[in-house]
Order: sequence, then C-alpha cells, then structure tokens
Amino acid sequence: MIRSDESRPTVVFEAVESAVLRGNPLGDPARRSVPVFLPPSYDGVRRFPVMYLLAGFASTGMSFLNYSFGRKTVPEMIDRLIREGAMPEVIVVMPDCMTRYGGSQYVDSAATGAYETYLTSELIDHIDRTFQTLPEARHRAVAGKSSGGFGALRLGMRHPDRFAAVACHSGDMDFDLCYRPNFPNAARILERHGGSVAAFFECWESLDKKPKGEFALLDVMAMAAAYDPDPSKPAPANMRLPFEPRTCRLIEERWERWKSFDPLTLLEEPRYQEALGSLRMLYLDCGSLDEYNLQFGHRRFTERAAGLGIAHRYEEFADTHTDTSYRYRVSLPLLAEAISG
Repeated sequence: MIRSDESRPTVVFEAVESAVLRGNPLGDPARRSVPVFLPPSYDGVRRFPVMYLLAGFASTGMSFLNYSFGRKTVPEMIDRLIREGAMPEVIVVMPDCMTRYGGSQYVDSAATGAYETYLTSELIDHIDRTFQTLPEARHRAVAGKSSGGFGALRLGMRHPDRFAAVACHSGDMDFDLCYRPNFPNAARILERHGGSVAAFFECWESLDKKPKGEFALLDVMAMAAAYDPDPSKPAPANMRLPFEPRTCRLIEERWERWKSFDPLTLLEEPRYQEALGSLRMLYLDCGSLDEYNLQFGHRRFTERAAGLGIAHRYEEFADTHTDTSYRYRVSLPLLAEAISG
C-alpha cells in the first residue's frame, strides 16, 4: 500500500472478482477495479466507517478521480474536509457498476447483470474482509448523484440491513417528468437506424467518437434494460422500449413496469417507508434549474416523506444538473457524522 503525504489523498485500487457478474448478458467484465479512499489515520489497525459513493450514468468509480482545472477531485475534497476537522474519518468506496449500455442503475436485471446483488453482498463483504472497516450496517452509508442518487436512495430503501445513511443528489425520480420528455428524440434517432435498436447500438459501439446527438437513445436503452429487460432477445436488443417507435405512443403496461422503480412509487410502500424512517441520516438535494426536471420530483418526494413523518433533510441550490460534485461537501460530512457514532 502506498501512503500519501498531506498534500494528496490515499486512494488504492482493489481488484474485485464477482461471481454474480460472471457470464452477464453483455459480456461485461466480472473483475472490477474499485478505487478506495483511505482516511489520513488509516494504519491497518484502527477501524473506520465506510461510505459507498455511486457514480452517475455513463460514469463509474474512476470518474471521481478525474482532474478538472479549478476543482478538486472528490477524494481530494474528502481528504481536505477530514484534515480541516469538518468531517469524521471514513473509508470511501467508489464502485464500478458500468455496462456496455452506459450504466446499470444499480439494479439486478436479466438484460445487464445482477449489479444490486454485486454491490450489496459481494462488494460490501469483500471490502469488509480486505480493509479495517466497522462492518455493521450502522457504520455504513451510500450516496450518489443522478443515476447514482437514484441507486443510493433505492438501495437505502431496499437494504436497511446494509446501510444506515443515504444521500441522494439529483437522483432520478418522477419518471413522467425526467424520462418521458426524452422519448420523442429517442424515437427519431431510432428511425434513422431503420427502427432497429441493435443496428443503432452496433453503429454506436463502432465509432471512436460517439455522436452526442444520439445519446438520448442510448439513455433510453439503458433504462429499459434496467427496468424492463427482455431476456428472450439477444443483446443488444434485450429490453422492451416503453413506446411504439413509429408513433412514439406510450405503451402503458411497459411504462408501468418502469414506474415500479420510481422512488415516488416505492415511497408508497410501507416497507420502504419503514426503511427510510430507520435511517440515521437521509439527505436529498437538487438544482433548481435541473434540465431533467428532477427538482419537481424531489419536491414531491420530500413533501410526501414529511407527510409520512420520515426525518430527512432536503436542499435546493441555484444550479443545473451538471458539474455539481461540490455538493458532496454538504452531504458527505453529514453522512460521516451519522455513521461514526
């Protein structure tokens, strides 16, 4: 293990071999390299709480290490917060749940693989075996932004035996507002490829420079693969689109399948209400100028949570959906404090 000086954080890369991802439908690797931030006092003896930080769509754990002029990487931000006494010391794990479609939404899917199981069982157990963690759920948190925020919130609802604190930054919710506006654009792109998802994806993968104008269809494909897989079809067409391609007419039964994953839908189930109510910290925020209309879903979620008596903290800030990693300066100290006691 290489130790850093005080000017740079310590990040090690842990190779994790997954049994549940082996042989996944997309042929994605079962062996993943996972960045792990170690706090300044980590000496291999003292134990620390653990935070799992989930990347957004088309990103992965390595993305948190990306250098950008004028802005600290996320590990640099965390390291500074700790050294300044603004945040308790924690281990931070940055999982790789990437797929050929651009992401897994951190769910188990017959189209992409068992990423929820991988994260909540295999990865957590591997980290607890390998590092000096406090392995109880009360010392573990999960956070993320966008698709990562959706994943963090959903995992917190479904696995209160694994996580005691959750932060959701601009997480996908209110699917009618955040996903449906994208469908006409996706349908137009699909038409240019003869109405074939497979033809589109084969063309997309063959290009060294991906056309940004066609990202909308890739996004819909990835969400459909997560929320409504069709294992009877071979990849890359092993999902059901929620609309009829020629007319863009919504297919109600398919759309209901998508909406069963919507945090606003999940919030109506007593077991998930109980799970959220049991958390030591539930934090949500969203930019008031979010291009994907997520601020409206977040307002609905927080109003409903408050009505149910679920303790949480919600903040809005004057910004869009992109380049908002600075918001981790607010959430991560709160989570770290919650899981350190």
